Amino acid sequence: MSFCSAICKLPKLPYHHLLGRITSLFFGFWLFIPALVILFGRAFCGWVCPAGFVNQMLGKFAFFKLKIRSKKLIIAQIGMLATIAISLWVYFIWGNPRMMIPIRTSDEYLTALTLSLRFGEWEWVTRTVIIISVMLASLIVANLWCRFVCPSGGVLEILRKFSIFRVYKTSACDDCDACLRKCEMGTRPDEINCTNCGDCLNVCHANAIKFGRKKS
Repeated sequence: MSFCSAICKLPKLPYHHLLGRITSLFFGFWLFIPALVILFGRAFCGWVCPAGFVNQMLGKFAFFKLKIRSKKLIIAQIGMLATIAISLWVYFIWGNPRMMIPIRTSDEYLTALTLSLRFGEWEWVTRTVIIISVMLASLIVANLWCRFVCPSGGVLEILRKFSIFRVYKTSACDDCDACLRKCEMGTRPDEINCTNCGDCLNVCHANAIKFGRKKS
């Protein structure tokens, strides 16, 4: 018996009733994220998130990297606020309805995926197609989903300002933007969309990028 099967057979556990809903709910996963964001800000996005990994791989082939400093890019963050609002509406107003019964087959993954899309409700299929399409759009604009759309990333972006440890710039920074050119998210340390990935730690000629508790 698999671990998942054993868990699903336990009484008084709502986990197995949550599969196939519009928004994903995995309680252990969502309890882990707050602890991580308190310690390391958006480190989940840079080190753990599988969707973030896929986006970074696709972003390496993107036509537009958007590794620039521009106030117009800040406006694009409205996309995150919009998806946060939609997610809250789906959960609290719509009741996070069950729209797809997970289908598992013993032969291959693609068969299960095809059947799930075929027999899922149109709302669930539409949601899934939109998310996959936006993620694939990272081939056009690097990390489009992670930088401008992802609701989880949007929430973490708000909370990261209160993190204990972070990658940050010191007063020695001379705005050479070597860190910006290195960053997959097209940002600078401790600025919007910084995921504390640490890729920029060794690129600064002025040694102005540090990791730890930022001195006020």
